Amino acid sequence: MSSTAASDLTARARIRDAAIECFARRGFGATVRAIAGHAGVSPGLVIHHFGSKAGLRRACDEHVSGLVSALEGGEASGADGFLVHLAAVDEYADLLAYVLRTFQDGGPLAAGLYERMVADTARYFEREVRAGTVKPSRDPGGRARFAVASALGSLLVLITLDGGDGDTDYGALLRRWTAGFMLPALELYTDGVFADSSAFDAFLRHTGADGTADGAGDGPGTTHP
Repeated sequence: MSSTAASDLTARARIRDAAIECFARRGFGATVRAIAGHAGVSPGLVIHHFGSKAGLRRACDEHVSGLVSALEGGEASGADGFLVHLAAVDEYADLLAYVLRTFQDGGPLAAGLYERMVADTARYFEREVRAGTVKPSRDPGGRARFAVASALGSLLVLITLDGGDGDTDYGALLRRWTAGFMLPALELYTDGVFADSSAFDAFLRHTGADGTADGAGDGPGTTHP
């Protein structure tokens, strides 16, 4: 998890890092006893420092969030940029596994990481629009959200079908996902799918997004006879 020698860590930090490794490798069902054994301490010391397993999980989430922020370094990239970066470095194998398990499990960290990925992707698109390499969008925020949801969705399907057990090599799985999806994704984003804009134009007319009255003012759940 870190370049800091284990002997240099405080007991609290050593337990936290051991928990991140256990959660990454075994899932969030890993027990306090298993985490304590991995850290070389008693279960009682884990509870002493964190109060409960839930408190330990919160501390792990906060630490992982900080590590991800440091790795991002403020440079906007595509929807899967920092995940691909994690997969390329063996040192981050447990961090990658923890992040992907978090997306499967849900919760505040998953929501926060998702929103950060959306914002990062929106900045990436904005930069590339200015550079002339990406077309402008009618809905830049929506496009960024769709790109991230599509990337994460396809990855999580692959993880689920793979089983996602304690033996899963998340780095290899992410590299397999990249190899299998990069070509069709780039083709889709570059060439599109439809031969003409009739479906898109019909949607704009129906929703009123093209400025016509048809469908204007409709909200979620609106039905038409």
